Amino acid sequence: MEHIDPYTLLIEASLIIILSFFFGILSKKTNIPSVLMLIVLGIVLKFGLDAMGMGNINFFPVLEILGIVGLIMIVLEAALELKLERDKYLDIGKSLLIALIGLVLSTWVAAMILEYFVEGMDTGTAWLYATPLSILSSAIIIPSVTGLKASKKEFHIYESTFSDILGIMLFYFLESQMHGGADALGGHGIEVAEHSSQLVEVLLYLGMILVTILVSLIASYLIVLIFQNIKSHVKLFLLIAVLLFLYALGKKAHLSSLIIILVFGLLIANMKLFFRGRLKQWLNYKQAMHIYEDLHVVTIETAFVVRTFFFVIFGITISLASLVSVDVAIVSLLIILSIYLIRFAILRIFIGKDILPQLFIAPRGLITILLFYAIPEEFIVPGFEPGILLFIIIGTSLVMTLAMIRDKKRTGAALRKAGETPIGYERWRAPTLAETIVEKEPEG
Repeated sequence: MEHIDPYTLLIEASLIIILSFFFGILSKKTNIPSVLMLIVLGIVLKFGLDAMGMGNINFFPVLEILGIVGLIMIVLEAALELKLERDKYLDIGKSLLIALIGLVLSTWVAAMILEYFVEGMDTGTAWLYATPLSILSSAIIIPSVTGLKASKKEFHIYESTFSDILGIMLFYFLESQMHGGADALGGHGIEVAEHSSQLVEVLLYLGMILVTILVSLIASYLIVLIFQNIKSHVKLFLLIAVLLFLYALGKKAHLSSLIIILVFGLLIANMKLFFRGRLKQWLNYKQAMHIYEDLHVVTIETAFVVRTFFFVIFGITISLASLVSVDVAIVSLLIILSIYLIRFAILRIFIGKDILPQLFIAPRGLITILLFYAIPEEFIVPGFEPGILLFIIIGTSLVMTLAMIRDKKRTGAALRKAGETPIGYERWRAPTLAETIVEKEPEG
């Protein structure tokens, strides 16, 4: 590959960020997810690179790093917006339950579809492949639901954040089970002793999660108490570096590292809840609030930049040829159909009749792509077409777009109707003495 002028790269990177900003504005006006526009931009850039003879660049290492950093920033951004107020505990618990049930059922059905249609796919690998396809994308959902009323917006923030975390935990649990030499979901001929071993491993994994939460709480308290006393003006990226360090360290120690990010975000966003009793005297609330406010801005900006380059590079790396396959279309459509049927049943049970547009806000995105590329090489199934991944991401995003546009039109029509209906009024006058006497006279 020929040497690329650094100024040319700088111009291209700047133009991509500028375009992404305008995509965001266009997304708010049209309800088309900016993620789709970024992927299309990447596909267009791919044609340009091919024309210049630069189509063989390996973008995967960059894509992997951007995905990890983007995942951390998105979860942190969501956690900083979650207020743990007493009157919201029920809504948070309901969102967690919906995310958990939806994830497990969607993974189960998608695994059965993949095992039936994809050659070489057994039960364990089917579940491993199905998990990324069953995770909601907070990277797409959170920027897209800003126009919904507060209760629905909060539900989607809670649900998508929980889906991200639970989905990642399920994926790495399944991976650890398969590395252990046993089929995580059970296959033919598994003995009772193996089931007992799996139960012990599940309990150990749950214990590891509890340990992760405890470590996350201790680390989060220490970070807040230390950083509130730092006087330097360059402490925000130092704080982000510490969080990235803890995340990577947790991954090396086989902990559910995303919990560390979530717990820290929740703690600093709800300091009055976590710093009570004797802990309250250690907190400089004014200084800590400055950290929270500045961190919120930096997180949003960083997530925007990382998300932009991630989806553009993903667009560059995808193969459009796989989308025209009939097998890809059949498998993808069956999985998409199962997603909405399962979601309809769950929302109908837990929320009731008012499930629009929530029913159709179930896109797949960044974490789906990231986990798909994280599947270990020994579990790669040659018969699985990557086009299924792209088909489901585009399909669920388009369904969400149409639902949001329809909801926006319905809301606008209702507001116009209310504005066109005049409010009646009647001029009041004091009753006369004669009218008062007539009213008081008994009948008959």
